[in-house]
Formats: sequence, C-alpha cells, structure tokens
Amino acid sequence: MTLSLEPELGVPLSKGARKLDLKKRAEAAANTALDLAEFGLDLLPNKEDKDVAAKLTSAYASDPEKTSKTASAARISTLTPASLVLTSNILSEFGRSVVESSVQIRHLVTNKLLLETENPDPRTRIRALELLGKISDVGLFAEKSEITITHQSTDDLKAKLRRKLEKLVPVEEEAEEAVFLDGESVDLEEELGLDDGFFDDD
Repeated sequence: MTLSLEPELGVPLSKGARKLDLKKRAEAAANTALDLAEFGLDLLPNKEDKDVAAKLTSAYASDPEKTSKTASAARISTLTPASLVLTSNILSEFGRSVVESSVQIRHLVTNKLLLETENPDPRTRIRALELLGKISDVGLFAEKSEITITHQSTDDLKAKLRRKLEKLVPVEEEAEEAVFLDGESVDLEEELGLDDGFFDDD
C-alpha cells in the first residue's frame, strides 16, 4: 500500500524545537510509528529493540539533559520504529524516575516480565511466568514455614525446670536444697538467684 503525504511547508520552528527532551522526541517518533502501523508497519520489538530501549531509558533516568542532547534527531532517526515505541512507552509510563526508586524498578521489571509472557519462544514465556510467580507479592513458589508458640504457666515452667535440675544433679532426700561440688555444699537456688521462693510449692 502506498501512502501519499503532503508536508505542510513554511511552518516556523519554535525556539526550543531543537532542544526537545528525549521523552518528547521518542513520543513524537512513536506516534508516527503507530500511525504507520495502521498501514502495516511491524512494531513487534526484537531483542535488539528491547536492549536499545533499556539503554536509552536507563541513560535518561541517570542524566536526562545529557541523554536528550546526545539523542539528537539524526540519531533518533537511525533507531527502529519498534525500539522508539518501546522507549516512549517506558518513559511515559515511568517517567524520569524509572530507576530512582526501588518501587518503580520493581514495576518496570514486573511489566517487562509481563511483556515476555507473550514471547513466541515457550522457554522465555515459562521463565517469565516463573519469575513473576516468585515476586513476593505473588509468592506462588515461596516456601512458607510455620512457627508455633506454646504459652505455659509459671507453675508448669517451675516444674519443668525442677525436673531438668533433678536429672542433672541427683538430690538426696535429707538435703534437697544442697548440691556438693568439689566437696563443698552449694545452694542451687542461691547460685541461680532463685532464693526468693521461686521453687516454693504454693
């Protein structure tokens, strides 16, 4: 199909036209590409297109002014329509702060993975779905462990402690409170700081 275009001549350029921000340049190029897509232009991005878009948006997030100056109209015209549409989509969706916060990086990665779930390669689709399932909000493949806390009364704890101590140190009937170490009598309750009636059976 042949397109017949009539350029509008004599339109004066505004002063800032040559200093357009990359976001605006990419948006203008993407709009043109989308118009041409209605007439059959293929806009399905390949790996190279995705790499170009990732580099451009990362550079823009780091230094918008420098990247906008470097990405002149002549350089932008060498990029594929698919990479320009992808760049424009990323910049319009996430703006300058595409890498300024972990939340936005998380959204970027999630959105990229969602795009990859439509990839024609089944291995890529499965890997994208697996990674999406591992996102903490989804938690599809997360291993969960359960911790049970059992509350016990003071009397139960005293009884358990007494049984354990009796196993460690056999208590003679006539000297229940005394333990002999190196021939000397040691008061366990006093040594453990429990001589305030902790073991009393009240």
